[in-house]
Amino acid sequence: MPNTASNLVFITGPSGAGRSTAIHAFEDLGYEVIDNLPLSLVPRLIDGPSLPGPIALGLDVRNRDFSASALIELIDTLTRDPRMGLQVLYLDCSESELIRRYNQTRRRHPMAMDETPTEGIGREIDLLAPIRARADHLIDTSELSPHDLKAEIVQVFGRDAAAQMSVAVQSFSYKRGLPRGVDVVLDCRFLANPHWDDDLRDKDGRDGAVAAYVQADPLFTPFFSQVQELVLLLLPAHRQEGKSHLSIGFGCTGGQHRSVAVVEKLGKVLAEAGWPVSKRHRELERKASALPKQPKETSA
Repeated sequence: MPNTASNLVFITGPSGAGRSTAIHAFEDLGYEVIDNLPLSLVPRLIDGPSLPGPIALGLDVRNRDFSASALIELIDTLTRDPRMGLQVLYLDCSESELIRRYNQTRRRHPMAMDETPTEGIGREIDLLAPIRARADHLIDTSELSPHDLKAEIVQVFGRDAAAQMSVAVQSFSYKRGLPRGVDVVLDCRFLANPHWDDDLRDKDGRDGAVAAYVQADPLFTPFFSQVQELVLLLLPAHRQEGKSHLSIGFGCTGGQHRSVAVVEKLGKVLAEAGWPVSKRHRELERKASALPKQPKETSA
């Protein structure tokens, strides 16, 4: 009898995007993890003796017989099998961040052994583009620490993920571009901007006075009411379609006041409605990471 592949996950993405971290996260969740298994051996694993728990397979260009067309054909085959419930996790990352990581570690890129990592990274991203389009879950690791990536994986693939779809809401600045991997994006730039209030400029949307300023805009209540109604309508529909994770982004000019205030309020509404929800403020996280670290105090 074949393994129950409702708990089968393919982990893939460009080299340097965090696959090793993801594999460790799946191991912590109790998955049987096999890395770099040749694609030709995957059907034998599926049809072999039943394993005691869920399975996660690490697949990328370092696999011995890897090709994008072969992996897509394998995904199609398993998806058509009524016994299967395959999920494909694609770990994405910006090209500039991948270059930075390779330059920092001084490792050779698997697709550019005799060239600079830049050539290999671009080649690999192009090769994996069709697989990225077929992914069930896309996690952009460009700005995630290993701890953050593990938390995202637990959020999506943890024990309760199959029973309840998780939701991520995040704020961002349009100046820095749209977040990668979001499913729904809404613009908050029409709301009153606390940036023009000297007392509020240096605060953010988590502050009560900033939130009150934003919510005092006459357009805020009808806007938020309709957003709340739309999201609470969409979530059960997406869950019924088998989606296990939905990401919603709210943008404003600087990503500090209006979008943050909306994310904080919507996060509270969704949590009160019983949805597993995580909040992220991209620009505030970037700002915090740029602050100089305080020296540790030493005992006399």
